[in-house]
Amino acid sequence: MAKQVTPYKSSEKGKKDQVTKMFDAISKEYDGLNRVISFGTDVKWRKKVVALVGAKSPKSVLDIATGTGDLAIALAQTGAEKVVGLDISPGMLEVGKTKVDKANLQETIEMVIGDSENLAYDDNTFDAVTVAFGVRNFENLEKGLSEIYRVLKPSGIFVVLETSVPTRFPFKQGYHLYTKYMLPTIGRLFSKDRSAYAYLGESAAAFPHGQDFNNILAKIGFIGIENKPQTFGAASIYVATK
Repeated sequence: MAKQVTPYKSSEKGKKDQVTKMFDAISKEYDGLNRVISFGTDVKWRKKVVALVGAKSPKSVLDIATGTGDLAIALAQTGAEKVVGLDISPGMLEVGKTKVDKANLQETIEMVIGDSENLAYDDNTFDAVTVAFGVRNFENLEKGLSEIYRVLKPSGIFVVLETSVPTRFPFKQGYHLYTKYMLPTIGRLFSKDRSAYAYLGESAAAFPHGQDFNNILAKIGFIGIENKPQTFGAASIYVATK
């Protein structure tokens, strides 16, 4: 029997196109499933990101890979005059725009379609840039991070929230079992796109987390880099400065 290949790894189309279609397909159920697969801890992690950004009193914030806008909406609490939520998936943005309207934040939050690796903004535009659960989907990680560095103002803060792999027993073993078996099962039960949640687990495992990601940030030019593991290492918050 031929080995089945998980979608979103095909060489026929670029990763951007495949990821866009994947998130378009799961956009309607994404928020609910996100709460389920993270056991609600993603809400707590985002609050920590908002606190880190808010401490810098930014006037302008760019939230890349904003998805359905959870973090962008939360970032309005920082008092920023403008929050831009940028994503490559029109389907995710449509859900996000509805949430922004419901929160009556249209004057503060702008939801725009865009490519993280080709940002349509001038150098030194934003006081803060955030990415939650999105850097692992960059087609070219260093190019995307370089673009973020370019549009961030000097002394601006860059905060990344991303899944990571626990290193200690028994959390490491439990994490692998969860991502290999439980995550795809949840996807099959609740999502039209069954393979999407297998991809999310696989991409998280393949992402250069921890010190490896710190090293990449330093290579780009960021300074003051910190890695803050969350929930036994299931996620990490990375903080850096231009």
